Amino acid sequence: MSENAAHQHDTQHHPHDGGAGLSGGTLAGGAAIGGAADAAATWDERYRSKPQMWSGKPNPQLVREAGGLRPGKALDLGCGEGADAIWLAQQGWTVTAVDVSAVALDRARSHEKAALARESVHAADGAIASRITWQQADLEQWQPGASFDLVTAQFLHSQELAWQGPLRTAASAVKPGGTLLVVGHHPDRLPPWGGAGHHHRGMFYTGDELVQELGLAGPEWQLEVQTRRERPVTGPEGQQATIADVVVRATRLP
Repeated sequence: MSENAAHQHDTQHHPHDGGAGLSGGTLAGGAAIGGAADAAATWDERYRSKPQMWSGKPNPQLVREAGGLRPGKALDLGCGEGADAIWLAQQGWTVTAVDVSAVALDRARSHEKAALARESVHAADGAIASRITWQQADLEQWQPGASFDLVTAQFLHSQELAWQGPLRTAASAVKPGGTLLVVGHHPDRLPPWGGAGHHHRGMFYTGDELVQELGLAGPEWQLEVQTRRERPVTGPEGQQATIADVVVRATRLP
């Protein structure tokens, strides 16, 4: 999923180009994760309400945590308009990017096409092939059917569905030796302008809660990063605030 809808005007980085996420549009992310048909229709309409929902920049925590990893096969859960998936592909990853919204995925394909065209101008061999498979699915029921070297889930928060199920799916898709990266809003440092949607404590998690729920302290995992990172953001009316991201990165042991 992506970043908070209120963070679209973040002057530092807009954390995710992702997509739909929370009911009422108070928080938004790469994928709405409610009932399949209703969720798809809801988020398609929300995307249609704006020519571009997100900044087009990859989430900064993804860049920081995945920038040094050896490229392989990656899964981006809640890809939205595609910034994270495109950035991963540009680093050499082969990416499966999943979102509930067909409108978001159409935009993501368009953004990828533009990025490939820019890269092809500088490529000795001409056109560059896509490294991304875009897939429409409801994350409440979707199962990956494969394992990945990197699974990233950014800001999967929803009033309509608990975060536990989709993030357990994310963890299960990591192959031995692979990396799980989960980033979310810390419940104790949310933007003050977010509206009623920010007051549903069950939508959010601390690092401890995430690690416990996904069993990342167990013998199958090596916990590499568990932290809370603060960053400044600018709200839709120019308000300034400091929020915090929960960042958890773990390696599945062989």
